[in-house]
Amino acid sequence: MNGSESQTSSSLSERELQIVELVAAGLTNQEIAEKLEISKRTVDNHISNILTKTATGNRVALVRWALQWGKVCIDEVNCCTLPLPNSAIDSNSPQPS
Repeated sequence: MNGSESQTSSSLSERELQIVELVAAGLTNQEIAEKLEISKRTVDNHISNILTKTATGNRVALVRWALQWGKVCIDEVNCCTLPLPNSAIDSNSPQPS
């Protein structure tokens, strides 16, 4: 991973990340617009900006990028889960007598 890739992954706005999640969920631009209560033209502009920022040429490549960078989670695939604290594990473990 080079420096420009890491800058790209963090340069998306919160709204753009929200749109990436909806694209990954399979929504069309019109459906995204309706869900976010914005115009389809605004979604089109966001998608165009996202594709430029991520250097992806289409929605499929964008979803692959999002999965690779951990920006989306689909059916618990590619999701990061934090390990349980030791206290939570210990409280469920049998205690020595």
